[in-house]
Amino acid sequence: MAQSWSFLDVCESDFRPLVVIELAKSAKAETVEWFTKRIVDKKAKGGAQLLVKPLLTEKEGENIYLVGASHLRLLLGAETVGLVKKCSDNSMRTFTYSSRKTFKDFADDNHDFLTMAECQYIIKHELENLRAKDEKMIPGYPQAKLYPGKSIVRRLLTSGILVQIFPLHDREELKKLCHSWYGRVKVGYQPLDDVRCYFGETIALYFAFLEYFTFALIPMAVIGIPYYVFAWEDYDKYVMFATFNLLWSTVILEVWKRVCATMTYRWGTLLMKRQFEEPRPGFHGVLGIHPVTGREEPVYSSIKRQLRIYLVSLPFVCLCLYFSLYVMMIYFDLEEWALDYHEENDSNLSSLMLFVPSIIYAVVIEVMNRIYRYAAELLTSWENHRLESSYQNHLILKVLVFNFLNCFASLFYIAFVLFDMHLLRQGTFDDYLELFLQFGYVSLFSCVYPLAAVFAVLNNITEIYSDALKMCNIYKRPFAEPTANIGVWQLAFETMTVISVVTNCVLIGMSPQVSALFPDSKMEHVLTVALVEIFFDPVELGIDAKEWLSWVRSRVCLQQRPREECTSIATI
Repeated sequence: MAQSWSFLDVCESDFRPLVVIELAKSAKAETVEWFTKRIVDKKAKGGAQLLVKPLLTEKEGENIYLVGASHLRLLLGAETVGLVKKCSDNSMRTFTYSSRKTFKDFADDNHDFLTMAECQYIIKHELENLRAKDEKMIPGYPQAKLYPGKSIVRRLLTSGILVQIFPLHDREELKKLCHSWYGRVKVGYQPLDDVRCYFGETIALYFAFLEYFTFALIPMAVIGIPYYVFAWEDYDKYVMFATFNLLWSTVILEVWKRVCATMTYRWGTLLMKRQFEEPRPGFHGVLGIHPVTGREEPVYSSIKRQLRIYLVSLPFVCLCLYFSLYVMMIYFDLEEWALDYHEENDSNLSSLMLFVPSIIYAVVIEVMNRIYRYAAELLTSWENHRLESSYQNHLILKVLVFNFLNCFASLFYIAFVLFDMHLLRQGTFDDYLELFLQFGYVSLFSCVYPLAAVFAVLNNITEIYSDALKMCNIYKRPFAEPTANIGVWQLAFETMTVISVVTNCVLIGMSPQVSALFPDSKMEHVLTVALVEIFFDPVELGIDAKEWLSWVRSRVCLQQRPREECTSIATI
């Protein structure tokens, strides 16, 4: 194979490998030559204008190539993707090549102006935007059809010709990061700026949120330990803990928003213009002109996408949720059968039978989660979202709703249908999903099991070190993805906060102290009043507070007494 196009008039000593492309061993020579030529071709010819060099390995037949780019190409790419950098006056602005001299630490010979993660992100962006023009098929593979606008990388992946694309590690930088991150046991913050420079903003924000959430759990853990030791069995005392839970779950997410905004502004991703985000490789459609960017790219009707979402995906998710609830009710029936069997026989075998329903339910839930996750990925891909962020948001929401129902539906049933606080104290303990479920356990029902926060803190401390170890030594290095926040997970946690407010208010309404205020009222009436007070603010509605309280009292009273008596009670 000719090597003349591999360096683009750049000497070999200037070549800095950043990304690895592995093609199938059986890939045909004409296919490899065509693909690598498209990578190095000029932008005007539909290429990526990058550098490619074959990697010589001891294993025969391997098709592995190293991809890099000249310093000038990377700077132009930084402008294309809209990277935000710090200027000499300490302001943050979108990088442009024409004004490069105004940016802090910029010099023509300073190749460290862009981090390695940013350089790899630029190369990934250029590779993913290699799209077919006049080609009708992949050369050498007539069955691998192409049409104008189709992502070449995506077609090569789905056809099995392209095995994988991944960024290279920098051994020296990785060694330094490992030592400062998890190489020694210390009490302190993580080197998040270093993590961001090496792995990108998405990974750094995850570890930042994990660290923040761990510190935020400490007050709940500190209060939970003495509460567990001295007042756990006293049902009358959980009102105070539930009240603190209300404030805690609301405040921590508001503080996180500020912490996150401060951090991402310093990193430059808060100001990135996401409206110019390029289409994801899996997006397909008729080649056209995007109305905002003016660039040639696939176009797909948003109406068709919405029809797929609401007429296919949404009914499927609802059906899965119904099936999950049905399985949960079967589990409770099995629990009741096991208890009856144990009471009748009272033997070693019957004692073991008490654990069988829980084991079966846990296995079934795990199988259901895996099947649902696979189906959710297929559906979300079929919906044909233009942006990777939109694709991820829809996928996360599907998985999140199903996992929330699986994990917490039984707890809600025990708490608010069976009213069994003792049974509620027995519950079970992909990264953000684990934190989300953990937040649910702490914010929803920790007032009846106060050690939940303690175990969560211990788990998260272990999680920080183990996840750092996996990122540096076990997992393949991921491509950096600039992001300004934790995305749809912020909405998920905020939704959980609203649910936790309702849950804790209802638990307070069920307490003996609050019930004593309404001695003649049934439990459901007390809960109704609590929920009314949560969702309807008389001040916002322009209603006098005294009139509002009078109306609430009369509504509760009418359930128990004649109207004449209620009229006098309402005026108290």
